Amino acid sequence: MNRKKITTGISLVCAALSLFACSLPVLVQKNQNQELPSAFGSKSDSASTAAQGWRAFFNDANLAALIDSALANNQELNIVLQEIGMSENEIEARKGEYLPFVTLGGGMGIEKAARYTQLGASEATTDIKPGKEMPEPLGDFKLGAYARWEADIWHKLRNARKAAVHRYLASVEGRNFMVTNLVGEIATSYYELLALDNQLLIVEQNIGIQQNALRMVKLQKEATKVTELAVKRFEAQLLNTQSMQFEIRQRIVETENRINVLVGRFPQPVERDHSSFSELVPARIHTGTPAELLGNRADIRQAEQELAAAKLDIQVARASFYPSLGLSANFGIQAFNPAYLAKLPESLFSTLIGDMAGPIVNKKAIRAGYLNANARQIQAIYKYEQTVLNAFAEVVNQVSKIDNLERSYDMKSKEVNTLNESVTISNRLFGSARADYTEVLLTQRDAIESRFELVETKMQQLSAMVGAYRALGGGWK
Repeated sequence: MNRKKITTGISLVCAALSLFACSLPVLVQKNQNQELPSAFGSKSDSASTAAQGWRAFFNDANLAALIDSALANNQELNIVLQEIGMSENEIEARKGEYLPFVTLGGGMGIEKAARYTQLGASEATTDIKPGKEMPEPLGDFKLGAYARWEADIWHKLRNARKAAVHRYLASVEGRNFMVTNLVGEIATSYYELLALDNQLLIVEQNIGIQQNALRMVKLQKEATKVTELAVKRFEAQLLNTQSMQFEIRQRIVETENRINVLVGRFPQPVERDHSSFSELVPARIHTGTPAELLGNRADIRQAEQELAAAKLDIQVARASFYPSLGLSANFGIQAFNPAYLAKLPESLFSTLIGDMAGPIVNKKAIRAGYLNANARQIQAIYKYEQTVLNAFAEVVNQVSKIDNLERSYDMKSKEVNTLNESVTISNRLFGSARADYTEVLLTQRDAIESRFELVETKMQQLSAMVGAYRALGGGWK
């Protein structure tokens, strides 16, 4: 008979599970594209520059000090660190959900039932001892332990904990990606500051040259070799150059404060040495293999962890369709008089209850949650693929930019040398009245513009070097 009852019970459970399983909606299936190109364009290196730590990559002591301060004091980075701590706490919270919840508690109270009620009449005729009625009012004193546990038979809770672990790892990778960007942004701003210092030096040098030219043309006017028009044109050019230095000084202040904000400090001068800027040579960049990029780019690994969490979320949502098994137990002592609490085993009480419940009708909310979990997984797949595509495009763009800027810098250097020679020639010809003053003005203007462009190209070279290092995933190790 017992065997028949057990068989019948198992059959009913199987039938119920079949009913729940049949109600699962059909999901759209998609897997991430894992194909990678064999190399970055036409280049293929054996080792990636990203494996090099930022201290070795940036050999400027002032820049290293700024990065060190930023990694300790940057507010945005510290906010992310708190989010990582919250993600870690979420793991412990999820872990606690599939362990028994045990509480210890006690209580006391007094109850008096009306005499002419069923309970009151029964209490009046019940003796706790011969010749003594039930005490009135009736006290209730209790001390016990209470436990509740949900059996994780469908791994719903464990999968939720695993998803929390992946999200914690994703937050760590997010922090690493932020460090990469922070290092790159400080380095780019630092090199921009050096370039502005050199442009300011060029302006100041040209102010001296143009002041000498103005004195010369004034002397020629006194000798009636030129007119007042020539003097005014030279004065206008000098004023224009003098105004440029204030624009550059303002840009220097703004760039310094951009760095100060990243470092987490109030506005102050940024320590630097701009004297060797023209001798700076961008470091040689090695791209490594495409497989290395997947391991070095923190944003790719972050998207990968988020995708793994999204896949587990589907398993968690699927388990909501199946019945859950819960167990609850109570154990303790209870009596209507505190003096009786110590009388064992009469004051002992205990209960053990098991229950199983699952949704049968009106499962729209569960169905919607299941479909949304699948949609979020597909979103995570697209995000992962998008992150990989962007990473490869950034690497190829930066490597190409480095090559083209190197050629451009060579051409600009030749242009600067040629125009410097032209300035000397035009001044000599003007002094001997064999060249018009407009030729001198134009040559001086072209010369200063070319020197500005040369400094700008050098800054772009250094920025491209930093961009390639960041695009390859360097800076966070």
